[in-house]
Amino acid sequence: MFLVSACSFKNEIDSNYFCQKLKLSCIKDNKIALFKTSKGDFEVKLFGKDNPVTVSNFIENIENNIYENQKFYKIINYSQLKFIHGGLNPENKSYFEHYRNVNKTSPSIPLEIKFQKEIKPRYNYQIKNPSESENLVNIFESGSIAMVKSGKNKSSSTEFFFVTNKIPELDGRYSTFGKIIKGLDVLEKIKKEDFIKEIMISN
Repeated sequence: MFLVSACSFKNEIDSNYFCQKLKLSCIKDNKIALFKTSKGDFEVKLFGKDNPVTVSNFIENIENNIYENQKFYKIINYSQLKFIHGGLNPENKSYFEHYRNVNKTSPSIPLEIKFQKEIKPRYNYQIKNPSESENLVNIFESGSIAMVKSGKNKSSSTEFFFVTNKIPELDGRYSTFGKIIKGLDVLEKIKKEDFIKEIMISN
């Protein structure tokens, strides 16, 4: 049992526990994902060191080709911010067929966030006090990618979204597991009905 003296949070479970439970190959290194879309290509750095369960699940989805030829099914536009949703649309009747095809038993994974000076990520935990966000390792910035939530402390195992600007109101409430490092202008051009041709992983 790991006790964090700064905030007395007991981290009783770790990434290995969830990787075993979800039958994932636990990836604990940062990876690069190349998104090839109908609007062009962009590269995303995946934070495997800080979010190993979320990244491992995302990479498994890529390897199972479940994002191939999938539309960006929801776009939310604000004056200074844009949300771009991708993955499997739960309103699509084929949503659960994908789970059966890839032998997934649950449409959710644990919410996973990482704090500075803590060795392990926290699971099934979201910040309650906004001041806690000051100690987060990863926050919402231009080009950040996070998993959509499927419950208060759960992430969807397939749906994700990008943001085009900072949004501190959401920090610590979603698993932010990567960020665009090349091609942010392509993301900003994406509209509803644009689609992912494929996603490729490199080190």
